[in-house]
This record gives sequence, structure tokens and C-alpha cells, in this order.
Amino acid sequence: MRAARLLRMALLVQSSPGLTAAALARALEVSERTVIRDAQALREAGIPVRAERGRAGGYHLAPGHRTRLTSLHPTEAETLYLGGLPTALADLGLAQAAGTARLKLAATLLPSLRAAAESSVRRFHLDAPAWFSEPAAPSLLPALARAVWDDRTVRLRYARPAREDRPARTVARVYEPYGLVLKAGVWYVVGRVPGEGARTAAWRTYRVERLTTLEPGEPFVRLASFDLATHWRAEAERFARALLRTPVTLCLTPEGLRRLPTALGPASTDGLIPGPPAPDGRVTVTVPTESEDVAFEQLAPLGADAEVLAPPTLRARCAAHARASAERYGTGAEASAP
Repeated sequence: MRAARLLRMALLVQSSPGLTAAALARALEVSERTVIRDAQALREAGIPVRAERGRAGGYHLAPGHRTRLTSLHPTEAETLYLGGLPTALADLGLAQAAGTARLKLAATLLPSLRAAAESSVRRFHLDAPAWFSEPAAPSLLPALARAVWDDRTVRLRYARPAREDRPARTVARVYEPYGLVLKAGVWYVVGRVPGEGARTAAWRTYRVERLTTLEPGEPFVRLASFDLATHWRAEAERFARALLRTPVTLCLTPEGLRRLPTALGPASTDGLIPGPPAPDGRVTVTVPTESEDVAFEQLAPLGADAEVLAPPTLRARCAAHARASAERYGTGAEASAP
């Protein structure tokens, strides 16, 4: 474990001279104290890693020194061939470039590593789109990808769909595209609407398929601190929480409590603290849901293991559904085949 971390640290310092202890600690997922100890271990192993102070400081290798640790392990060669989703590369217009890169990589590998890398393609295929969907690459995606690569603003028009609180309309904006994300077969662009300063700029995420026009603009200065994966995780969590506007109070059997996370999903049930159990073992909980309609569909599979206490309109709907089901199936000797 430590040997792999030391190797990563040496390669990071070689490829990105000037990284601070804090930056290395984040990249390696360790403390700054561990980074300092690892730097000392690398020096003792003959790799001249040194820390420099000042504006151009950070960790550097001695001038002219390069590590000889860049040969690939078979597992690393296998992983490189799984580094991109075939459909995603095709959507971005990069399928041919990716194929050429694989050929060049294969030509530089030892025969044993080449066989290992090629075997991974025969064993694993990454299919991003969800089931029962017809994925199609948005027509403006390649042009948008070029703007992302070039750090160039775009003038876009976006078809905003109707919601309960607003009608459908088209929005025109100047936009700084920072990155593209493929989520369950749908492409999203993450970026900023420029303001007068960094604090006034607004981050916006758009579905690429809803862009109606796109024109490249002027180059923009990218925030060095921006991390696409971290931003996307935070936005996805915020979006999931924002959808949950309707609290529902439930009385659950132990089996209902066990199955509730599967029925509602983690956004509704993470951190859930049930009330004290009743003598029959049932507990009362209040959970956030998207709407009464969605809650009804999600809770129906729980059957008698979940009783809706509030809101009253949802309770009445569930009671009517239960009565209709009982009438449909009958009870005891009254039950009859259709």
C-alpha cells in the first residue's frame, strides 16, 4: 500500500512540479504530515524530491532528474483500455482518435502487456445508457466539447421545460463551459454564467439535448481550483434533495422499515432516525418525497408494511387503493378465480 503511494507521489511531482504538501495530500488522500514523511522516504530511496519555499515553491525533483518508474504493470495496461466509454467517445467525435491512441499504445507495449490490455476489451464492455431508452448524441455536443477543450465561452440558447411554477421558455446566455458529464445516457454541461467577478458568477448545469443554438465566443480564464467530479457530486446531491418537497409520515412494520430505503431511495432515507417502537414493533417516521403522486407509487409495493399517517389526502388515496384491492381479490372462501 505504501509502496504504491510513494510511486504515485514520485510521478505526481515529476509530472506537476510545484505541488504543495496540501495538494499532494488531497491527491493521495493522506495527511500533510504523511506527505512530508513520504518525501523523506523517497529521498532515502535515491529519488531527489525536495520542498522549496516561496511563490514558485512546492515539491520538485532535482534539475534533470526523471524517475524510471514509468513502466506499466499488466493491470495498469488493462485499465488503460477501459478508460473511455465507447459510446461517449463516439458522441464527442473522438472515436477515431481513441482508436488511434490505442494502436499507438499497443505498439509501445511489451508483447505480454499488449496481450493483457487487449484481453480486457474482450472481457469488459461499458454501456452507459439506461435500459429502455433510446440514446442519441445531441447534435451540438461535438461543438460544445471543442469549447470545453479550448476554455472558450459560448453563446447558447436553452429550451427550459415547463414546471408547476413556471411556463416553458427559451433562455439565451453567454456561458463558460467547464466540463461535460454523461449520466445514465444523458449528457450534461457544467459551467458558469459570468458575472462581474468570481463571486458573482453563477454556476449552471444544462442538459445538452435542450440546447437549440451554440456559437463559440471569446476565451475565458478557467478557475484552477475547479474539480468537475467534486462539483458534480455536490450538485447531484443538492438536486436530489431539492426535489423532495413533500413530507410523508409513515407507520412501518420492521419489514417495512427494512424495505423503505429500496422503495424511496437514499436521498429520502439517508440519516433517517425512526421514533421509538410501539408494543407491536411498528415505528413512526417522517420522510421527504418528491410529491404525493410519486410517494403513492413508491410506497404501494410496501403494502400493509407501510401505513400513511399524513398528509391526509395521501392517506385517503392509499386507503381507497387498499379497499379496491381487497374488493378485487375478496377474502377467504369468497375469493374466486376470474
